[in-house]
Amino acid sequence: MKFLRVFLFPFSILYDAVTSIRNYFFDTGIFKQTSFQIPVIVIGNLSVGGTGKTPQIEYLIRLLKDDFKTAVLSRGYKRKTKGFVLLHKNHAAEDVGDEPLQYFKKFNTIAIAVDANRVEGITKLIERKNAEIILLDDAFQHRKVKGSFYILLTKYDDLFVDDFLLPTGNLRESKKGAARADVILVTKCPANLSIIAQHAIKQKLNKFNKEVFFTTISYADKIVGAHEILLEELKNFEVLLITGIANPDPLTNYLKGLGVKFQHLKYSDHHNFSQNEIKDIKQRFAAMSSSKILLTTEKDYVRLAHKIDDLNCLPIETSFLNDSGKEFNQLINSHLTNNF
Repeated sequence: MKFLRVFLFPFSILYDAVTSIRNYFFDTGIFKQTSFQIPVIVIGNLSVGGTGKTPQIEYLIRLLKDDFKTAVLSRGYKRKTKGFVLLHKNHAAEDVGDEPLQYFKKFNTIAIAVDANRVEGITKLIERKNAEIILLDDAFQHRKVKGSFYILLTKYDDLFVDDFLLPTGNLRESKKGAARADVILVTKCPANLSIIAQHAIKQKLNKFNKEVFFTTISYADKIVGAHEILLEELKNFEVLLITGIANPDPLTNYLKGLGVKFQHLKYSDHHNFSQNEIKDIKQRFAAMSSSKILLTTEKDYVRLAHKIDDLNCLPIETSFLNDSGKEFNQLINSHLTNNF
């Protein structure tokens, strides 16, 4: 696979040329960008794959929802509907996408919508829901909207500065795209990442002259769903783990560290489970011992809970290292103060 990617290097050069010209046209005004009178915070990345956008969106929702009419707009990846859809309690993941549905189920007091046309989506959220702040999910490359603040995510063990463009690497555009960011978050770090290691990463990112923060994934102290079991007690059960996310390694490593023994059924990111796959999962679970737990991720839970009984998930949150969350929060609040 690695050899094949090297062989595709000429296509990466072509891809770089196309994306660079596109960005140049937006930067110079040849392609139109639409600005809005309310703050539009864009969260995204330069790389394909999971960089932790979902927990970061949720972090911002918690930060802002009590003080502002906050709305989230996503394209609704792999949804079956078209156009603008404002989420309600009867929607399924197939209608709106798994991530937007997860936001809605956890924060149903704010407006969550999907629309591939982000300009129209923002406009409708302002008109229909009087939104005061828009969180634009996975839209770093969506240049038709001129965001007021850009948060660029890059994964600790897969920094964009060490990567190359598709199809040789995993970058959606050139590393130069980081210049659009207002802040860079290094995500999915080990909780005990040393100051020396953080400094080394900052040295790599220094040329972009952005403020850099380090975050990690924090797991809840209990699983939720069909059962509520303390995490420390999970090792007393036989666990069938179902994942359909880009990188389940942090979760599996965490469970191993707790001494949890599990069978792992691994599917691709945003996987649409077929009836045969659902049947297989149920049969595998039924064949296990009496002391058993069926466990999945939050994202997969919203797609599977109505199809599989006895399903549970392990909630996660983003946490900032070095108590730097206060500084990050001040940065966001300062931006909002200057844009109201």
